[in-house]
Parts: sequence; structure tokens; C-alpha cells
Amino acid sequence: RVWRELGKGGGKSKTKPNGKKPPAEEKKQYLEAEFTKVRVVDFDLKELVMLPREIDLNEWLASNTTTFFNLINLQYSTISEFCTGDTCQAMTACNTIYYWYDERGKKTKCTAPQYVDFVMSLVQKLVTDDDIFPTKYGKEFPNAFESLVKKICRYLFHVLAHLFWAHFKETVALDLQGHLNTLYAHFIVFIREFNLVDPKETCIMDDLSEILCAPAPPAPAR
Repeated sequence: RVWRELGKGGGKSKTKPNGKKPPAEEKKQYLEAEFTKVRVVDFDLKELVMLPREIDLNEWLASNTTTFFNLINLQYSTISEFCTGDTCQAMTACNTIYYWYDERGKKTKCTAPQYVDFVMSLVQKLVTDDDIFPTKYGKEFPNAFESLVKKICRYLFHVLAHLFWAHFKETVALDLQGHLNTLYAHFIVFIREFNLVDPKETCIMDDLSEILCAPAPPAPAR
């Protein structure tokens, strides 16, 4: 099973698969103002992700990473019946196709539901491993903990990007765009705060990130 361990460079992306010219960019419904203005919270996400003075950094990363995994998994589950091997024959976002790399470095082009299953199975295994995400008092985090968190966050970004790119229409039909927008903005602010994902990886969604992560305008004076 390829989710047994994090392979080198797992989930690498290739903007121009097989050297072919990428398809013309489709209209991005998720950028339309009527949708981007919908949120479920209006407080400052920057304050929400900042490391509290009394909390250990690794504890904070572990807690937030586990929470994001659970929330993104839940968000994906709301549209999973629409994400099939027929509708999503590749794991795509914008003009990018994500390939899965197993622990031996073998590249696999898989359907989106297969890719998401690989991601979620792998992350579930990691966050429930007490040697990696320790829960017992006094137990130390492994030396490679931060690098594992970075890989987890990169995978979770792929899932979020696919949700917007391939399943925003279904998300709107379920009236869950506010939840998706808020989850995405919270996640992006978090990974930026702790430099967890290379900006080259997330740049395909920069147009959305800049809209959703902009500070809320000040409330009008009464």
C-alpha cells in the first residue's frame, strides 16, 4: 500500500503533463464576488493561528494539523459521491495534475478519489501514531516532526485545491461554500504563519488566497 510511508516528494505536481499544452483555463466560479464574500466567521484568522506564548511549537503544530486533517476530510466527504473515477479521472487543480509517488519513488497517475484516499489514509496513520504525534505527557516529538507536518500540509492543500477546482458547483448546491471558504482561508493563514508549504506549491490558488485571506474591512463607525 503506497500510503504506508511518506515517499520522497510524494504528491509532486506537473503543470504540463506528458509535455502537452495544458487546456485553456476555465472560468473560476469560486472567484466570483457573490461566493467569496460568504464566510462562517468574521474574526481575524491571523490571531487565531499565532503561537500562544505558553504553548510549545510542536504541540501547536500537532494540534492544528490534526484539526485541519479532520475538517478537510469532513469537507471532502460532503462531495465525495460526486468525485468518482469517471468524473475525476486525474487529481487536478487548475492546470496541474498531481501524481502519487510511493515509498520507492514510483509515480502513479491515479483518479482523484484514489489520490484523496491515499492522502487521508496516510495522514490518519501518521496523526494516530503516538511516536510521531505523541499524546502522553513528557513524550518527545521526533526530530523529523516538522518535515512530516510540512508534507501532510502539502497533501491537504492538494485536496482543498481540487475541491475548489472540480467540486465548487456541488459545494454551492449544498450551501457549504461558506464553510469551504473559511476552512481554506484558515488553512492558508496557518501554513503561511509557520512556512509549512512552499509558495511555489500554493501559487496556483493565489488569486483565491489573496481574496479570502485579506484582512476583514473595519466595521463602520456608529
